Amino acid sequence: MTGQRRYRGLAARFFLAQLLVVAVSILAAVAVASLAGPPLFHEHLEQAGAGHDATQMLHVEQAYRDTNFWTLGVALATALVCCLVLTWYVARRIQNPIHALTQAATAMARGKYDTRVPAMGAGTEVEDLAASFNTMAERLERTEDTRRRMLSDLAHEMRTPISVLTVYLEALQDGVSRWGEATGELMDEQLARLTRLVEDIHDVSRAEEGRIELDRTIESAGELLQAAAEAHRDTYAAKGVALILNPSQDIATVEVDRQRMGQVLGNLLTNALRHTPARGQVTLDARQSAGGITLSVSDTGEGILPEHLPHIFERFYRGDAARDRGHGGSGVGLAISRALVQAHGGSLTASSAGSDAGATFTVHLPARGDGNHSTTS
Repeated sequence: MTGQRRYRGLAARFFLAQLLVVAVSILAAVAVASLAGPPLFHEHLEQAGAGHDATQMLHVEQAYRDTNFWTLGVALATALVCCLVLTWYVARRIQNPIHALTQAATAMARGKYDTRVPAMGAGTEVEDLAASFNTMAERLERTEDTRRRMLSDLAHEMRTPISVLTVYLEALQDGVSRWGEATGELMDEQLARLTRLVEDIHDVSRAEEGRIELDRTIESAGELLQAAAEAHRDTYAAKGVALILNPSQDIATVEVDRQRMGQVLGNLLTNALRHTPARGQVTLDARQSAGGITLSVSDTGEGILPEHLPHIFERFYRGDAARDRGHGGSGVGLAISRALVQAHGGSLTASSAGSDAGATFTVHLPARGDGNHSTTS
């Protein structure tokens, strides 16, 4: 099987193709020299006046044929050897990088996502292929790391409410505890936490897969911010964080799903409040920008370290200054927000100067009619 695969390989086929070209070239050269050479030589002899002596003429022509045969044979044999050596070298140069790529792909198929292909100096096309392979491998490795972290965090998030429910259920069954208002409230709280976690995971999956149905209407960007601010005014006041609304006066309208965009702004405001201490400040802003509308939520809180910025929109990602369990939350709010904004044809980005320097989340929405209006249910 291995020998058969080698025979069918690209290098073997290239070698055989070159060998066929050389063989055909040799046959063509021999045919031309044999058929066209002697008549031309005989004609030149007659023009030179050497055609009167038939014996001499025959001897000269035989000498020409013998010399032509040996000279042509040696030249073609030398050319054949040189061509075969060069073809073998080029075939190996082609085979080795492809073999390396094949081995790397096989390793990745077995779950070794840290596999990389080094620079092989095999030409621009192969180098571009190797670079694309390494990019794919890096993304797969990052996706696998995120998946493992997500499963770990998901197990952690579910363990606490399930443990609480199990303990109280066993206590009720054993008669150690009796059903009361406090027990009911605690179990309702833990069930609600589990329900919210399941709904968040479902929402982010649907949004990232493009299965969110959007009911688009023409809305004022200023009114969207006003509604989001009013919905969170009490929780901000309870923590002692100032919520400032600062929309531009000449802001235009946008075509969005009001409920979904309210969910996005709500997630951003909740996230900002979670990471902003008392006497801090969160600012809601809206302004006209090139090609659309820009909405921003800026806070004066903990900030985000540079190494965490590229990952904060990943599911369940938690960084020291971005997300930790002590602040609560399921860890998918920002992922849902980004997916919903992208479903509107826009983008959601984050920026921060670092620890204790605050953070800004910016939503860019396309001008009315410029977004992708196709939705799926």
